[in-house]
Amino acid sequence: MKRETGQRTAAERNDSHEPVYQALLTAIVEQQLPPGSRLPEEALSAAFGVSRTGIRKVLQRLAAVQMIVLLPGRGAKVASPDVQEARDIFRTRALIECANLPNVLAHCQPPHLAGLAGLLEQERQAHQQQEGAAAIRLSAAFHIQLQAISGNRVLTELVTRLTQRSSLVIAAWGAPWRHGCRCDDHDRLVDLLREGALTPLSDALQRHFDQILASLRFERDAAAAPDFIQLFADKGVHR
Repeated sequence: MKRETGQRTAAERNDSHEPVYQALLTAIVEQQLPPGSRLPEEALSAAFGVSRTGIRKVLQRLAAVQMIVLLPGRGAKVASPDVQEARDIFRTRALIECANLPNVLAHCQPPHLAGLAGLLEQERQAHQQQEGAAAIRLSAAFHIQLQAISGNRVLTELVTRLTQRSSLVIAAWGAPWRHGCRCDDHDRLVDLLREGALTPLSDALQRHFDQILASLRFERDAAAAPDFIQLFADKGVHR
């Protein structure tokens, strides 16, 4: 039976909110919306040109992946990992990513190495130019692409989610201009991957995570409320 004009499936309705979801997720991951930032439905609705009902659905999706917190009767805010959660996120990443390295080495081919080298060059440039959002994005992309070499899609999806939550930790507890990871650490990891040296590679990745944890400063100042209209000026979605 042919659907009447104007009728849409649930999937199609969700798709119509996907640009809003991705814009908010990106703003959180790239630390344009710091941990603890309030996310008023009315302000977001005006910024995106989407109904408050649509914004509410997007916020529910973000809460489901632990990027925001929904407060009964008080709206939503960007998640702000406490000290224990911050440590647990990076320790979990270390456990998973180090354990998967034998599979990464077993599947690694020259095109994989070339792809990682390309990411490293972009990351290096982002740091040199102090482009914080790009540095964060490329640092996460490096870890995701490294693990994706293994061909384990489930693990890669998990690492992707953990890198997103890691960005919240760095935003909340990182020192000024600690965007992403250290480029020289990533360079060393690619060199060891190219050599096929499992034990040194695993040790280097573990040290990498240990150094990130050691760099975190478990104190922070209050952040000013963001201007949603300005932040999402080019992301408007018609109702």
